[in-house]
Formats: sequence, structure tokens, C-alpha cells
Amino acid sequence: MAATPPKPAAATPRRKVSRHRGEGQWAAGHFTPLNGNEQAKKDDDGLNVRTRIETIYSKRGFDSIDPGDLRGRMRWWGLYTQRKPGIDGGKTAVLEPEELDDEYFMLRVRIDGGALTTGQLRVIGEISQEFARGTADITDRQNVQFHWIRIEDVPGIWERLEGVGLSTITACGDSPRVMIGSPVAGIAEDEIIDATPALEEMKRRVLNNKAYSNLPRKFKTAISGSPLLDVVHEINDVSFVGVRHPEHGPGFDVWVGGGLSTNPKLGVRLGAWVPIEEVPDVYEGVISIFRDYGYRRLRTRARLKFLVADWGAEKFRQVLEDEYLGGRKLIDGPAPEQPVQRWRDHIGAHRQRDGRFYVGFAPRVGRVDGATLTKVADLAEAHGSGRVRTTVEQKMIILDVEEGQVDSLVDELEALDLTARPSTFRRGTMACTGIEFCKLAIVETKQRGAQLIDELERRLPDFDEPLTINLNGCPNACARIQVADIGLKGQLVLDDNGEQVEGYQVHLGGALGLEAGFGRKVRGLKVTSDELPDYIERVLKRFQAEREDGERFAAWASRASEEALS
Repeated sequence: MAATPPKPAAATPRRKVSRHRGEGQWAAGHFTPLNGNEQAKKDDDGLNVRTRIETIYSKRGFDSIDPGDLRGRMRWWGLYTQRKPGIDGGKTAVLEPEELDDEYFMLRVRIDGGALTTGQLRVIGEISQEFARGTADITDRQNVQFHWIRIEDVPGIWERLEGVGLSTITACGDSPRVMIGSPVAGIAEDEIIDATPALEEMKRRVLNNKAYSNLPRKFKTAISGSPLLDVVHEINDVSFVGVRHPEHGPGFDVWVGGGLSTNPKLGVRLGAWVPIEEVPDVYEGVISIFRDYGYRRLRTRARLKFLVADWGAEKFRQVLEDEYLGGRKLIDGPAPEQPVQRWRDHIGAHRQRDGRFYVGFAPRVGRVDGATLTKVADLAEAHGSGRVRTTVEQKMIILDVEEGQVDSLVDELEALDLTARPSTFRRGTMACTGIEFCKLAIVETKQRGAQLIDELERRLPDFDEPLTINLNGCPNACARIQVADIGLKGQLVLDDNGEQVEGYQVHLGGALGLEAGFGRKVRGLKVTSDELPDYIERVLKRFQAEREDGERFAAWASRASEEALS
């Protein structure tokens, strides 16, 4: 007798089975663009927009610019439209892009390794005064940013920059951005290895190369042979950190997958030691992995950090060796040693390996102007050999100063409000562009940061512990809020009257270095802009009262009570 078939479950709903579309990885055969950004890049390489800027847009004006170029491809040449004046932070996420766009541009000049001659710096200062209403902000990636740039002036600006060996190529866009490097490479007395030859070869291989001009998203690079770990290596897509191998000598430890923004991740070590002559090969391999295996389906997951998080360091290294280095196995190597100094910004006078000195000095939150930069160029020629550097802390350095010239240079810098003897607050405070120019920003940052420095210097004149205060105008962390001692993320908050005003969510106790970690958020802690000096003064006084001998602010903040941090 045949078995009676079971009765179907009468009320069980059928679950819809959806097919996972993959992550849009080219290496998996997913070449069909899955979002508007990928389609735009497939339609036309971002590098090609330069011809249209020179032949069409600069001649016909702003209204002639194709929207796909305006809000997309022009970034490959360092151009973003800036925020239209008068639009408050509450409208940032509400208005359409064309409503936020001004008819002026931010133009970013890439300064790889922060290296400038005085001739280059003088041209930057002149362009600032002639075309950018005096603006010339130093960024925390060693670049200089102009504002108020007209499209009509861009070809002439490019001609001036390129005439002295500077460029804006891939300063923005889904491309290899500026390569940050130790500002004292080849100069510092304590340097492990000079990374300059590797950086120059890396640039030669990838810049203006269409093999690398369509990446899933931006790609950030750092390289330094300094024992101070002075290039924030933990938060770049790829970093090469100077180390000494016990058998092979000086070389580089490789890190991949770092990045901040709204989903921060610290980079991980591959455990590989690379000699300087092999660094460009490894670099090209890492950037190629990102191009081929990077996630292109969702823009929010299109950074290398997500691939590294999914793969892990072991698989990433295996793919690098097997598929991109021709089967060559990398040498296992040591991790970097703990830095001996808390500050890594090269501020003050320091002896060079040749017996001369370099002098690092601090503008206010990276804000300078063209006239000041030309004066810095004059000082560098009068007291040094004509070499200047920018740093990843929004600071500057003049190189090759004779010992007898140091004091007079420091005094002349002081007269320009560019102090080489800054307070903790002047030295440790940085700020992003903020609502003044940025279309993503919610609050003001640059002026607020400058005012905060003055107020804290007045209130806490004897505070001399190393401390970083980073102000960001939105959640995207351009000013590295998660890894600051006090990180301030701009948002709208309610004041005591229940009215919506500019303010900040507070992150406390973040750090970079070999004790790297993200700051702590205290539940419900938000501070209005007007309350900010009171809040920081209160917290720093509690730190001074409660700290143990030699304890850093970040360590105290990680163990302090919420009451002490409120």
C-alpha cells in the first residue's frame, strides 16, 4: 500500500528567496554598473574632463557645465563646487545638490609628502591672492585648498601650478589621492629610512594612469621612515611604516584597510617586511586589489577597509603575493616600535642629520592666506635653503636653518602669528573646512576652532599636557574626530531654551600610534557651540585632578566615570 503523502502546512507563508547580486567586484565578473557613480565612470573616465574644462566650460562659464562633470568627474582634477553662502546646517541634508552649489569651486592642490620649494609656495600664495580671495587652507593630508575659484580661471591656474611642478590631478575623486609622507624625510637625525625614492616611483606609476583612475572609491596612501609614526598610518588604505628587520635592515612594515568616516576601522598589519626597492610593486599590487576586488555595488561599502575586514590580513596577503606579485613571497617582519615622543608634528626647532635645523610652526587650525604664504617663502629663503614642508597636522616646517638663524626665524614667524612655540591648544587643535564652504557640513569649524584656542589659552594658561582637539563639521571625519583626545562631531543640538543651535557630539580618548583606538562617546553628551569652552575647561580640570602619574588624557578618559566626562 502506498504511503499517504503528508498534508502541506496550511498557514505557512512562502518565504521569497532573493538572489544576492554580489558586491560589484570586477574580479568576480560583475562589470555591470550597479549605481550612478559607477555608471558615470564607465561612461567617461574622470581624467578626460580636463579637456572639456579647458575648451568648453572655462570659455562658456558655469552654466555650460554638464551635471555629470560638475558633481562627479571634475573631482578627478581637484574641483568641488563650494557651498552657497547663507544656507544653514539644518538644510544640508534636505536641499538638492544644485540648490547647495555655489558657482565657485574649491580647488585642491596635491602636495605629495608635503614637499614644497619656496618657488612653489610663492606661486600658491600668488594664486590665492589673484584668484581665491586670499584663501589657502592647509589640510590634514598635506594639501592646500583654495576657495572662490571661478571655472574661467582654472586653466590659467593649472598652467601656473604645473609651471613649478605642482598639480591638482586626482586630488579628489575615486582615484589615488595625495600620498602623504614624513615631512622630514631624508632630513631628520633619527630617521629609520628615507622613503622619498619609493614615494616618487609610486607617483610615477599611478598618477595620470587610466589603469588606476577608476577605483571603487578614493584611495589614501601613506609612507614614512620616521620613528615618530608621523603619517597617521593606521587610517589609510595602505601605509608603509619604517622598521628595522633584525636580518635585512631598514625597510617597511605594510598596513592596509584603515579609514574613518561614519564606519571607522583601523588598518591591519600584513606582517610583511618590504625593502624600499620593492615598495612600488607592493603598492601597485594593493591598489590593483582594490580596483579588481573592491566593492562597487553599494557606495557606502566601496572602501578598501570593508574588503580587508571581510578577508582578513592573511587572505589579503595571500592574494597580493599570488595574483599581483607573480607568486613572490613577502618576508615576514617586525611591527614598528613605540614612539618615544607624544607629539609627532615636528613643531619647534630640531637638529637635522647634516647639523642644520628644521623649524616647525603652527597656523591656527590650518587657516592661512596667500599673503602669509608668500612671506613664509621669503623667510625660508632668508633663513634656509628654500625648502618648506606641510604636515598631516595642518602645520608647516622650514628646513635647512643654520643654528645661528633659528632664534631670529622663530621671532619672525611669531610676528606672522605662526608660532614655533605654541600652547598645547594651538598645537593640538585642528578643524575641517566646515559650513563656510563645505556642502556636507552642518556647523562652523574654522572660526570656532580659532576662538576655542584663544579661550582655552586664557582659561588654562599652564596646561601643558599633549592634547588633540579635532573639530568636524559633519559625521564624515575629515578632521579625524574618532582618534582625537577630544573629538567634536558637528550637529544641530537643542539649547537650554529648546531651540535648535549649532553644537557637537563629543568623542573622548581617541588616539593614534601603537596604542591606537577610537574615542568614547558618553551617552547623550552633546554640547552647543557656545558651551564648548566651558565644557572642555571642566573636563580638563577633572583630568588634572584625577589623573595618575604620567597618565595620558586618552587613558584617563577611557576609565573615567560618565559624570567626570559630562
